[in-house]
Amino acid sequence: MELRRYFQGWIGYFHYGLRKTQLQYLDKWIRRRIRACYWKQWYRVRTRVRMLLKLGVHRDEAISHGCSGRGYWVMSSSAAMHVAISIDYLKKKGLANLEEIWSKFASKKRTAGCGPACPVV
Repeated sequence: MELRRYFQGWIGYFHYGLRKTQLQYLDKWIRRRIRACYWKQWYRVRTRVRMLLKLGVHRDEAISHGCSGRGYWVMSSSAAMHVAISIDYLKKKGLANLEEIWSKFASKKRTAGCGPACPVV
């Protein structure tokens, strides 16, 4: 996905003010937003059912979710979408993990300090 470069730039700019819990929340929100985009892309009911079945959702659940009239954001948090568009699926597609990118910057930030071996003045 093309988001990796954007995430790296964003983390590089804001890495001093971010905490790990904030990044976990943002990761969760980004994955949900991507699932909503997939749901919106599968516009027709037939397409939704077919894609859910193709991605490993049980038949009854795929039909009930595919025929649902609920909005994109609501359906992006459904169990069927979590099975179909799992974290592993998104990693295979190339979605970057914000926490991993942040840890690269955080480790560089920590090496500049003196640490516990510094003499006390």
